[in-house]
Amino acid sequence: MKINESLKKFGEFLYDLRIKKEITLREMCRRVNFDPSNWSKIERGKMSPPSDKKMLELWAKTLGLKKDSQEFKEFIYQAEIAQGIIPFEIMEEKELVAALPAFFRTLKNKKPSKEEISKIINMVKNA
Repeated sequence: MKINESLKKFGEFLYDLRIKKEITLREMCRRVNFDPSNWSKIERGKMSPPSDKKMLELWAKTLGLKKDSQEFKEFIYQAEIAQGIIPFEIMEEKELVAALPAFFRTLKNKKPSKEEISKIINMVKNA
């Protein structure tokens, strides 16, 4: 998925959550201390969401998402993808991070070594 598509997808997700909670854009921004103009840009897929995880967690909580819920996790994940970064939970896995260069080479049609392929296969099997 391209970044522009990711921004749009997150923006739509954010908008839908806010509307479902019946919170106006200005009221939401007041609650989370965020600029309404920038919030609107995020909802329209014109601007990335903030990278501050604490701020994203505040947004999710304000939108009524429970911290351990799948919807909360999806919210954070979609925000990270929209930012164009590798999600936090992936970066916490040391072995997985070590295999990322081979993975990205594969995506770019550069053949990884047999050892790199074996590591990726083992990590996927053990996930």
